[in-house]
Amino acid sequence: MTKQTQTLETTPPAAAAGGRFAAGEDPAKREQIIAGAKRVFMTVGFDAASMNDITREAGVSKGTIYVYFASKEDLFVAMVDRERDRIASDMRDILAGSGPVEEMLSTFGVSFARHITSPQVVDAMRTVIGVVQRMPNLSRRFFHTTPGNVRHVLEEFLRRHIALGTLQIDDTDLAARQFIEMATGSFFKFRLFGDLDDVPCDAELERAISGAVRVFMAAYGAKD
Repeated sequence: MTKQTQTLETTPPAAAAGGRFAAGEDPAKREQIIAGAKRVFMTVGFDAASMNDITREAGVSKGTIYVYFASKEDLFVAMVDRERDRIASDMRDILAGSGPVEEMLSTFGVSFARHITSPQVVDAMRTVIGVVQRMPNLSRRFFHTTPGNVRHVLEEFLRRHIALGTLQIDDTDLAARQFIEMATGSFFKFRLFGDLDDVPCDAELERAISGAVRVFMAAYGAKD
């Protein structure tokens, strides 16, 4: 292989094109548009949001937006996907450690409860609920698409500990659902429907998650 050929093969596509991305392929520009759209959707809701509003908030031209997204619906789906993947990535990082299973579950539970009761997530979920009848696949994308959801991330962790012999679980899907519901279900519902004004305090979260871990380990911990 000549030096010239090697250089051509190892040069990234952007650099080969003079450092510029092809139309619709700049990830930073795409992220800029989604971030602007999110601010608009969270402020006025999906129905009231217009592409003109999003254009102004994102700081791009309408032509640029349509290079990346065919419609307001496509933009909304991209926003939902981004939020789902962001949370799942954070939870995957937490569960990637090698500590005791009880400690890992506790850290996961507290962190996920903080995420899911944050103003950003609560506002996003309220917006999703507002359009779910017209866009029924949207909730399925948020809650069930794998690997980009938290339940799937937790299942991976559970399977790892089954292999290590620290857990005994026949149905990891059911077990993951049970732990998530015990750890965060009531907090999330209270926030979603306005019965809780802010993210629960650390002491309240830790008390609830500690109880969830005890119940979970009593059911699924390896028996000596």
